Amino acid sequence: MKIRGIGKQRSERGTAVLLAIVATIVLAGMAVSMVAVSGAYQHENEASSRRLRALYTAEAGVAENLAAQRRGVLQSFGDYKTPLHFSGGGYYSTVVDNGDGTTTVTSIASVEGESIGLEAVILKQGEGVFASALFAGNSAGDALYDMKFGGKAVQADLVTGNVYSGGNIKVTGDAKITGSARAGGAISGLTGGTTGKKLPIPDIAGMKYETNNDFNVKSLFATATFKSASSLGGKAWQLPETSPAHIFRKNPDDRTANTSTTVKDDYFLEDPYETVNNSTTVDAGHGTHITLSGVGGKPGTSGTKKVYYIDGNLWIHNNNIFSFTLFNSGTEGAQATFVVKGNIYFSDNIIYNNPNKDGIAFIAMKDKAVTDSGNIYFGDPSFGTLERMDAFMYAENNFQDNNLSATGSAKVTVNGNMTAGNQVNINRDYGKQHSKLTVNYDNRILAGTLTLPGLPAQSGAAPTWSVMSWRQISVP
Repeated sequence: MKIRGIGKQRSERGTAVLLAIVATIVLAGMAVSMVAVSGAYQHENEASSRRLRALYTAEAGVAENLAAQRRGVLQSFGDYKTPLHFSGGGYYSTVVDNGDGTTTVTSIASVEGESIGLEAVILKQGEGVFASALFAGNSAGDALYDMKFGGKAVQADLVTGNVYSGGNIKVTGDAKITGSARAGGAISGLTGGTTGKKLPIPDIAGMKYETNNDFNVKSLFATATFKSASSLGGKAWQLPETSPAHIFRKNPDDRTANTSTTVKDDYFLEDPYETVNNSTTVDAGHGTHITLSGVGGKPGTSGTKKVYYIDGNLWIHNNNIFSFTLFNSGTEGAQATFVVKGNIYFSDNIIYNNPNKDGIAFIAMKDKAVTDSGNIYFGDPSFGTLERMDAFMYAENNFQDNNLSATGSAKVTVNGNMTAGNQVNINRDYGKQHSKLTVNYDNRILAGTLTLPGLPAQSGAAPTWSVMSWRQISVP
């Protein structure tokens, strides 16, 4: 019995030793695992820190490239082999001009083996007339000038784009401006906006259009014949279809009630070689065509992308027609700049057939010999038929509403912009009636996707840059 007791004690001691050894091994394994996990966390934190530093370094590359663009320079910085040092790492960046007013900046950065690539698309915008839906320079320095917007409910004015007034901006009723509002004076009735802002006025006189033009319309009409065009109305001076100025008729005798009030010759934008469309539907398909010479199978010298200079007045007004469509049966856009040393009168609709390719600029210049000149009047003087103007419009003097009466148009839409060296007067109220003005800013000139010839220069307008898109890209 005594011998058996000794064996049992030895067995128990052996078991305890075995358990101790197993526990030691387990604890050692746990310790190794904890050290490994701790190391992994530390390694992950370090990698995360490197990635974050690489991201900041790549952003620095974009920022430096943008700073160069602000200086007017498109410049690449560093390259793959010789990156610029920054924050313990380095970066190199490139820039590409996209040809549409934007640039694409690519920045590649590396920090301690971690690499990040960024791509940013930058839009350059000027603060001048090409960046504004409505622009009034207030050249007369009238401290009391208000650019007014008003109306209620569905008749409220709506401007989609930037607005600038060299005087004040006054918004009442339910009128809205979707864009930035800037004024040399005060802004009332609108949240936000920038006051005390002075922007330069387009230098129309400095363009010297009298000599810098492609077609001098008055000179071309020296060979015109006085003939009837019954569908357009009355007799007028006209040119053959081969002439680039065939799209005008001079001094038609059925509109003397209008022309008798002007000082100079009156030219009407209407094409006697196209079929008249009398429809009251306001769209491109129901407008009477205006076709430029030499394009889309038409005879004569090419009339697209040209400057037409008119020493006189220009009317878009016909007693038999509601709408005109700038038309080209070919694939090329119909584009022209009409410069008028006198006044421009919009009484009927002018519409692009192809809003992506077509473009017209109407420029009204002052004539020192004529007090009433350099203005753009809109509104039918007899009937309220004006509803739509697809155009870029520049008046060296003023924009004026020409039909503040009970018969005036209930609404007018401008797809383009309205620019005045002096004032844009759009207070379109008659009694309790408000005629709605909608301006949809056309940014194609600013973006560089549309180039119209002979547009007025504007110096001193400081451009701004904005990031249109920003994304991370794979590293090459």
